[in-house]
Amino acid sequence: MKLIAFVEQFNMVIAMVIGLVYCYQVAYLAVGLLRRRWQDLHRPARLRKYAALISARNEEGVIGELIASLKRQNYPADLLDIYVVADNCTDRTASVAQAAGARVCRRFNRQEVGKGYALDFLLKYIAAEGKDQEYAGYFVFDADNIVDANFVSEMNRTFDRGDFTAITSYRNSKNFGQNWISAGYSIWFLREARFVNAARMALGINCAVSGTGFLVSADLIREKGGWPYHLLTEDIQFSAECAAEGRRIGYCEGAVIYDEQPTSFRQSWDQRLRWSKGFYQVDGAYGLPLLRGMLRGGRQALGCYDLLVTITPGVLLTLLGGAIQMMLLLVCLWAPADVTRQVLALTGNFLLAGFTGFYRGFFLYGAITVASEWRKIKAQSWQKVVYLFAFPLFMLTYLPITVAALFQKVEWKPIRHKSVAQLDQAA
Repeated sequence: MKLIAFVEQFNMVIAMVIGLVYCYQVAYLAVGLLRRRWQDLHRPARLRKYAALISARNEEGVIGELIASLKRQNYPADLLDIYVVADNCTDRTASVAQAAGARVCRRFNRQEVGKGYALDFLLKYIAAEGKDQEYAGYFVFDADNIVDANFVSEMNRTFDRGDFTAITSYRNSKNFGQNWISAGYSIWFLREARFVNAARMALGINCAVSGTGFLVSADLIREKGGWPYHLLTEDIQFSAECAAEGRRIGYCEGAVIYDEQPTSFRQSWDQRLRWSKGFYQVDGAYGLPLLRGMLRGGRQALGCYDLLVTITPGVLLTLLGGAIQMMLLLVCLWAPADVTRQVLALTGNFLLAGFTGFYRGFFLYGAITVASEWRKIKAQSWQKVVYLFAFPLFMLTYLPITVAALFQKVEWKPIRHKSVAQLDQAA
């Protein structure tokens, strides 16, 4: 009977710990629902000059779209320069980008592979040309993006406040309705914009950049001597360092980018495996600095806690609970039959409750996100509804990915992009 009591108490402790760690997300959800508009209405005192940085590897099929959208900005053309680093390309990326009006440099390095190295190379290229002193900040985009016409002007509006080292944007998708995988990504990024970064911004808590569509101050780049963020998730590494050092990252809802999401499970697995491994790397490198930041109190402490929870894979706690349940079942092989039956029932109920709770929770979160952002999602109504039911299953696949990332060697791999969506289709 002691074994049964232990199993019951253990299951309760696991559920309580998970609830306590993530309960602050309820406040984010409430803030995201209560406030409809997050656009910064601050009017800029002056227009600043920026550079758009694009790291591209074999992206000849999509990079022209991105450059075209940057050329159509409702912002003075002489205040936005576009740079492309053709990183280990074997196709026509460089020539296509150059023909579209970008300044192009080529990089060939098979040892230092990844977007972080490519961005650092490009920034040093700009500095060597003596152009770095001209810019107030740098926009970072992925080659498959399409940028809303008001993106730069809206980001400049928020940057003009003067209290942000970096600013992230509203990340939408070009191909929500392509299949359940692209829809899963899309819902997650929409949720991050509306119910995470927007809520953080409203509460004065540090935001985080997410791979693409962000602006970073040129002063910081000059201070750091480039882009010294080379872990597998260089965006989260940058965000973690900012939080630990007390540098503020803001959010601009009015600045919208459209991103192309993977559609094959193989590519999705590889990408999210890299993300998971990168989170482990950032956790190892910045866990202690973030803990020290939490001790400083105030909103910086909240920002450090939020980011620490983000980079620490909470699913491992769930998996640990499941593994201990399996160990208890092995113990039951030598226990009396009635005890075995009771432990089996408790374990079965725990696993079933965990799965149903996981599914219901993410379905509800996804439903709230889709309903809130319904008009912004570029897909047919039936796709928004049907793929919503697959969203929890998409998130469930993170469980084996998180475990695999613990033991598997992971290297940066490019994601193939084929979409040639027109601006009027996405925006």
